[in-house]
Amino acid sequence: MERQLSRRHVLAGIAGASVLAGSRSALADTWPSRATNIVVPFPAGASTDVVARLLAERLRGELGQGFVVENKTGAGGNIAASSVVRSAPDGYTLMFSSSGPLATNKLLYKTLSFDPLTDFTPIALLGDVQGIVAVHPSLPVKSFAELVAYGKANPGKLTFGSPGFGLMGHMAGELIQRKAGFQMTHVPYRGSAPLATDLLAGTVNVAIDFIPTYIPQIKTGAIRGLAVTSDQRAPQLPDVPTLAEAGLPDINATGWFGLVGPKGLPAPVVTRLAAIARAYIDSAEGHQKLDIIGVRARTGDAEAMRTAQAMEIARWADVIKAAGISLD
Repeated sequence: MERQLSRRHVLAGIAGASVLAGSRSALADTWPSRATNIVVPFPAGASTDVVARLLAERLRGELGQGFVVENKTGAGGNIAASSVVRSAPDGYTLMFSSSGPLATNKLLYKTLSFDPLTDFTPIALLGDVQGIVAVHPSLPVKSFAELVAYGKANPGKLTFGSPGFGLMGHMAGELIQRKAGFQMTHVPYRGSAPLATDLLAGTVNVAIDFIPTYIPQIKTGAIRGLAVTSDQRAPQLPDVPTLAEAGLPDINATGWFGLVGPKGLPAPVVTRLAAIARAYIDSAEGHQKLDIIGVRARTGDAEAMRTAQAMEIARWADVIKAAGISLD
C-alpha cells in the first residue's frame, strides 16, 4: 500500500511538472500578447531611464506590442526590485536597472527582501556608464596627481560630493582615497543634478559621479575633469585621462545596465528579448543614441551578467566594509 501511494506521488509530481513545462512552452509561443511593463528603479531622465525608453521603443517595433516604462523609485532601487521579484515569471514584468539593485545593494543593505544573485532571471547586459572625478576651477589643481598632493598637504580642506550615500560615486570616492592615501570629507546628495549645481557654485570641491551630467560643463570649462574612473577614456571627453593614466591603477568603477525578469522566466522569452535588445545596442543607431547621453554600448548574454554581478560584489566588498557604509 505504501509503495502504491509513493508511486502515485511520484506520478503526480511528474504530471505536475509536465503541465508546468507545457504551460511555459505555450506562454513562450504566444508571448507577447499584451503590453509588458519595464520597471526602472530610478527617476525619469536618469541614464537608466533613458536607455530603458530607447529599448522599449525598439521592442515595441519588433514585437508589435506595448512596452511601458514604469519608474518605481526609492530605497536605492530595492522597492522596484522587490516588486519585480514578486511578479509572475510570464514575461510581462521586466526590470532595466543599473548594477546597484542587481549586485552591490546585497552588500550595502542590512536586510533585503530579495537576493539579486538568485531571485532574477538575467537576460542581457546592455551598456555601461563611466565615472568622473571633477573639480571646481577655483581649486588650485589641474591634474589628479595635483589633487592628491593638495589633499595630503591640506588635511580636512577637501570635500567630495556623490549622488547618494552608498551609490557608485560614494564607493568610488572611498576606494580612490584609500588607494591614493589622502582624505576628503564625503557630502552625499540626492542625485547628480543637485551635486552638479553645488560643484558649479563651489559649494563642494570635488564631485565623483557618473559622467553624463558633467560632459557639457567640462567641455565649456565651467568645471574641470581630472580623470575618468574606468579602464578607457570617455569618447565624449577624450582629453580627460583615466585614473591609471593619472597614476592610480587598478580602479575600474563603472555602472553597467542589465535587463532582467523574475526568477523562472521561460528560456524562449529570455532568448527572444536578449536577441532584440543586444542587436539594437550593437547597431550603429544604438551606439549613436547612447553616445549622446554618455553611455557606452556594451552587450553580454545572461552568463556575462552573472559574471558581472559576482565581480561587482567582489570588487566592492572590502571597500564597503572598510568605509563602514551600511544602509537600513
